[in-house]
Amino acid sequence: MAETIGIIGVGRMGQPMVKHLIKHGYHVLANDISAENIEKVRAMGATIAATPAEVGQKSAFVILGVGYDEEVNEVVLGENGLLAAMASGGVIAVCSTVSPDTVKALDEKARAKGCDILDAPICRGRWFADEGKLLALFGGRKDVVERGRKVFSCFASDISHLGDVGHGQVGKAMNNLMLWITSIGLIEAGRIAQSTGIDLPNLRDALMMSSGKSQALEDWDQTTFTWALKDMQIVMKMADQAGLSAPITGAVKELVKEGRRIKATNPPQWTRS
Repeated sequence: MAETIGIIGVGRMGQPMVKHLIKHGYHVLANDISAENIEKVRAMGATIAATPAEVGQKSAFVILGVGYDEEVNEVVLGENGLLAAMASGGVIAVCSTVSPDTVKALDEKARAKGCDILDAPICRGRWFADEGKLLALFGGRKDVVERGRKVFSCFASDISHLGDVGHGQVGKAMNNLMLWITSIGLIEAGRIAQSTGIDLPNLRDALMMSSGKSQALEDWDQTTFTWALKDMQIVMKMADQAGLSAPITGAVKELVKEGRRIKATNPPQWTRS
């Protein structure tokens, strides 16, 4: 019989993960608070669970794709939560972008029950998810990582094991810090360049062959700043806990608030429509 993989949170990223898991022969048991999302994955062939607890009762490996630290804690530890229902030996893979402290605290509680947390945030965005070419950043024990590698290889073309639980989230936080630094720079650079009358897409083509090249510039049309403030709050919390001065990080944390509005209303036109 096909192994059952649970997945909680089947939004824009979770749906292609479901698709690829089913394509690779897994049975998928899904849960989400959105009826629309549930109907989409039901049509793909997933079975639907009414609660996270039901997912935990029927799955030994569960992927979490909910948005915020509070939601991760609620799904795992709350009423009808996942962990209390899971049997010993279960693995909860946290794909959400959360604080390293959040996954480390969950791992303590999971280990007390004989289960494990796989710290497993994902990178590259929705188009890569569609193609099964995500990057997964793993933090966890070697045996847990190997279990996760088999499952995640269905939708992640690259997997990097960065260390212990928490280190996956550290990797994701640093990735996102560099993304938002560059994206804010692209707003300012684009506005300055446009003021000269230059053809901005033509300039982009040139920069993509030079030291100005970046993934943020390549993927400019896909960048929304939707999660930018959350990402930067995680990074600033890490800097504060370490007692580090991070003036660039602090400035970018404030600038992404305006960046979201600019990107949605009047962004520099780095690409041709």
